[in-house]
Amino acid sequence: MAIFRQYIAPLLVVLVFILALVAVSARIFLPSDMAAPAPIEEVGVILSSIHSA
Repeated sequence: MAIFRQYIAPLLVVLVFILALVAVSARIFLPSDMAAPAPIEEVGVILSSIHSA
């Protein structure tokens, strides 16, 4: 159990941190139109299209 606590758990924490850092940093290399947040449509438009189908 000491091996897990001293070596494996800290390694997993560092790997998760590095993975999150790479995922967030990847936005730098995206084209400017893809780096922006996705547009949000109004709820009424979505509900009316669902009910009319």
